[in-house]
Amino acid sequence: MRLVIVGAGFAGMYAALSAARLRDIEGISPEELEIALVSPEPTLVIRPRLYEPKPETLTAPLQDVFDAIDVTYMQGSVEAIDTKARTADVVNAKGERKSLQYHRLVLATGSRLFRPNIPGLAEYAFSIDNIDDAIALDRHLHALAKMPASAARDTIVVAGAGFTGIEAATEMPSRLRTLFDKTANPRVIIVDRSSAVAPDMGEGPRPIIEEALRKLGVETRLNAGVSSLDKSGVTLSTGEHIETMTVIWAAGMRANPLTTKIPGERDKFDRLLVDGCLRVPSVPGVFATGDAARAACDDFGNYALMSCQHATRMGAFAGNNAAAELLGVQARQYHQEAYVTCLDLGDAGALFTRGWDRKVEMVGEKAKATKQEINTVWIYPPQPERAAALASADPERVTDL
Repeated sequence: MRLVIVGAGFAGMYAALSAARLRDIEGISPEELEIALVSPEPTLVIRPRLYEPKPETLTAPLQDVFDAIDVTYMQGSVEAIDTKARTADVVNAKGERKSLQYHRLVLATGSRLFRPNIPGLAEYAFSIDNIDDAIALDRHLHALAKMPASAARDTIVVAGAGFTGIEAATEMPSRLRTLFDKTANPRVIIVDRSSAVAPDMGEGPRPIIEEALRKLGVETRLNAGVSSLDKSGVTLSTGEHIETMTVIWAAGMRANPLTTKIPGERDKFDRLLVDGCLRVPSVPGVFATGDAARAACDDFGNYALMSCQHATRMGAFAGNNAAAELLGVQARQYHQEAYVTCLDLGDAGALFTRGWDRKVEMVGEKAKATKQEINTVWIYPPQPERAAALASADPERVTDL
């Protein structure tokens, strides 16, 4: 039997760990149940940290972890899935194609930045969506430091006032002061079509975020969208033109396009609708998890968000349940009642909330310390020691806040 997991992000990593854990508990050998994970590299990109400097350092190796738990790593990208034949077409770095048979498939392919067809966006905008984009932005900022001061050089525009946009914007003042001459006066502007920053965060946290932006000197342009970009800067839907050499696009996500290869129902973010065990109901043998799945967290109408907090736990349930079906063991219903947010606010500290109503629990330096612990400890892979790695993947305990 073979269980194939597509993707080595947070959901894919935990799917592999959890499936291997159940296999071990049931006393099944790796020869009887092969767990294979397919991804371009055996590496976890620490995506929640890509707004930070030195993004090339924000990865963690997974090969030793896979070896410790007897998970087969297969280098490549899945480009096609035949759900009737139960095969996945894997293309490696050399362009060689292989058809991989599966008995159960876990789609853990994550998400991508939504890039609308705005004139100049593809040519002139940067992002922190993936490690290559983050490295390109970091190199660009270092290149700016070698240029003479000007309004265009010293102005950063962040398109999107959600979680990612705010973290990118609040990081920029100190990041630019480090790179530029001490006399430089960098300007950071957030642009969003909403009438308020952090539109999804609610009324409780918003005044804290707004005060942090004021403290850092970050400007906002609300009720405004990006109409076009060119070499001279960005033009907003209000008609305002902002001179800048740096536009960071952080306005929305979509599930990886591989979800469209599965003949299942999808939501507006292209996430596959799944049942309580994270199965795609219309497609036998296929599970979806992490940012590739729209899953109910509880019985109160809350659904998993496109975040590593949800992806890790969803991955653990999906891997466990895919293995459980093959081993004849009862599957577990995914649930994730606990929900927290921890928003980095640069030199203004951080903001920690608990619950779906986002009740503020910590602010300032105390929240910042928690954010740093989350970013540097909690979200990293377990140590490549078999017992500890398998123990880390109990679905009921992963991300149990």
